[in-house]
Amino acid sequence: MFRKLHDPGQAALRVYIDGVAVPAEAGESVAAVLLRQEAVWSRLTPVKGSKRAPYCLMGVCFDCLAEVDGVGSVQTCLTTVQDGMRIARQRGKRSLGA
Repeated sequence: MFRKLHDPGQAALRVYIDGVAVPAEAGESVAAVLLRQEAVWSRLTPVKGSKRAPYCLMGVCFDCLAEVDGVGSVQTCLTTVQDGMRIARQRGKRSLGA
């Protein structure tokens, strides 16, 4: 859907979305990286399993929630990528774990 207008070259970071290595650039949000993927969705709704994707990109709508480095329900539009970050599309409600 979206693409970068320039190549970050050697400055590119590497993040993992559902275990697949993806290039990213320092300073961009996780939501921006998700929107560049072929499958742009970030979560499935808990009740009907509908796909949701980053929408407002300013932390209001909560459609961009995903699991980031093992923490569920992270607002990806407000989260800056870090090298080696692990992102998983969230399926259903967040697990609180015990």
